[in-house]
Amino acid sequence: MDLQLLFFCVLPIVAFLYAAVGHGGASGYIALMTLFSFPQEVMKPTALLLNLFVAGISFFHFYRGGHFKYRLFLPFALTSIPLSFLGGTLDIDERLYKVILGALLLFAIARMLNLFGKQSKDLRSVNVPTALISGALIGFLSGLIGIGGGIILSPIILLMRWGSIKEAAAVSALFIWVNSAAGMAGQIAKGVDVNTATWMMVLLAVLGGFAGAYLGSKTFNNKSLTYVLAFVLLLAVAKLFSAYA
Repeated sequence: MDLQLLFFCVLPIVAFLYAAVGHGGASGYIALMTLFSFPQEVMKPTALLLNLFVAGISFFHFYRGGHFKYRLFLPFALTSIPLSFLGGTLDIDERLYKVILGALLLFAIARMLNLFGKQSKDLRSVNVPTALISGALIGFLSGLIGIGGGIILSPIILLMRWGSIKEAAAVSALFIWVNSAAGMAGQIAKGVDVNTATWMMVLLAVLGGFAGAYLGSKTFNNKSLTYVLAFVLLLAVAKLFSAYA
């Protein structure tokens, strides 16, 4: 099978799985692009653009399901948006980019395998100063690397017992959208263009993301596919770090 065709076949599956848990999927898209040797300057804006569409769809379904908590979302977003824009305007050394990306993908794998951030029945109100600081750090990384930050935010919400799994997914979906929009704005400010192939990726990601968000906002749960996705991310991590072996 042609490598480009294989990439286009796997992309909607990744979007489906991420949208099912309220994420835009940037870490998965970047992992795929890493495996298929996309250049760094293409990966970052492409992942942010895909995030905008998939996270938007995901938020729509989780919001309709009554899971969104505005008071939980706001303190994170207040600091993340300007710093995501700042991160989007910056370029970093390719070696450092791969190291940070590899670490974030390992974090994403741990989250998928439920190694941390599980449901708690004893919920409490969000600590605003902690949320503001967390939002700033996640937002900056989001714009700098080209992710939405939901893969980091949702475990924080669950670990701190600020929301349920569905509430964390709903808040993360909108958080990803605003960060991706800010990061993409930073890329546009730098003069980055979006080509025709990228819009084809958007179409495929939207199809997968719509199905995943619809089912994920209800009762869908497929652990076997999640393990497959975690394996794909692990392959990408291995490729990122292979250059330093």
